Amino acid sequence: MGMTQLRHHIRIIIYLLLPVFIFSCKNNSKTESKTETVTKELSLSANDILGNPEYLAMSYGGYRHADHGIEPTMDELKEDVKILAAMGIKVLRTYKVHKPQAANLLQAITELKKEDPELEMYVMLGIWIDCLDAWTDREPDHNRESADNGPQVEEAVRLANKYPDIVKVLAVGNEAMVKWAASYYVQPDVILKWVNHLQNLKKEGRLSKDLWITSSDNFASWGGGGEEYHVEDLNELIKAVDFLSVHTYPMHDTHYQPEFWQKPIEGHSDMTHLEILDVAMLRAKHYAMGQYQAVKDYMEGLGVNKPIHIGETGWASFSDGYYGPKGSRACDEYKEALYYQHMRDWTNEAKMSCFYFEGFDEPWKGGNNPGNSEKHFGLFTVEGKAKYALWDEVDKGAFEGLTRNGNPITKTYNGDKEALLSEVLAPPMTSEIKVHH
Repeated sequence: MGMTQLRHHIRIIIYLLLPVFIFSCKNNSKTESKTETVTKELSLSANDILGNPEYLAMSYGGYRHADHGIEPTMDELKEDVKILAAMGIKVLRTYKVHKPQAANLLQAITELKKEDPELEMYVMLGIWIDCLDAWTDREPDHNRESADNGPQVEEAVRLANKYPDIVKVLAVGNEAMVKWAASYYVQPDVILKWVNHLQNLKKEGRLSKDLWITSSDNFASWGGGGEEYHVEDLNELIKAVDFLSVHTYPMHDTHYQPEFWQKPIEGHSDMTHLEILDVAMLRAKHYAMGQYQAVKDYMEGLGVNKPIHIGETGWASFSDGYYGPKGSRACDEYKEALYYQHMRDWTNEAKMSCFYFEGFDEPWKGGNNPGNSEKHFGLFTVEGKAKYALWDEVDKGAFEGLTRNGNPITKTYNGDKEALLSEVLAPPMTSEIKVHH
């Protein structure tokens, strides 16, 4: 074979092999990218994520029907994760594992990450805790725990070990110690028992040492309220958890502790309607900060110094009851938007996480009355309309191409701010409202 023919054959071989080589390099690049992503997610701990403004947090249920027995489908869960990710959310908080919602959510996130290695989403996995005879026709025994608690803990451990790249926190109980949770609350020793159990699993190597353990409860339950909560088991619990997950709800206290809410408008007859509202919502922000500070003071009084994060706070956009036009006039989309921004500003600046409540309206909450405020805490409606708090995100195109229930993400009120403001009421004067406790 002559040199000319040899060169010709070599060229042919190179042309044939070049696509294979390029394809192989691309695949290796993708594999390396995925490997790097998984390694990063496994190495990231709660310590890296919580309090980091780059990892905004949200409380998530995702139930779309009045019947709580209808679970979100995998497609619906993926739809929601994409929407939340589009607005910068990277940490979700769930509430229970005895229904498949949490396990399905973790699987949905896993599948989405395979489709898009750039997607980051982590989970604070909730473990529901009840007292004996909770939610039955028998009298709840608040000094004894339900036999269902143990299996809840076991399932949470299983999921944390199955999805170590996603589950970064386990939270024992949701408002499980606060005494107004009359249907199911337990004494702090029950929460302490399970927190210690999980901390021991970490020591034994049966859970990741980087997994953080907490309980998510009302500020009063963490020592920021009355003395009836200041018991030794709570003190031991504060020492046992990795951080305190604290709930604060100024909106509810516009009815139950209305003094802070009504005060801003007294003696300000020269203020405009919106100026009055701005002052009122700033006062609500400071009210939440005060409840956080009460918990911090109690904790530090024990000689303990641990992170505190806001496990739950929110503001409903509608109410026809205590918080509506005939009550404290607290609920509308304008006030919800102001509160949401206040909470993000405060917690981001303070390097705290805020698991804002919540991403989407959930129709099963609050009984049969469609006007119950519990159904209207979402930043999105069930149909996928973005409430006023997120109108700017819609304008930026953050949700372009995304849908919920088959609907593109659009604005409530068809984006008509004047129509929205026409329904916004200022807080009532003290003389206008009768508070029924």
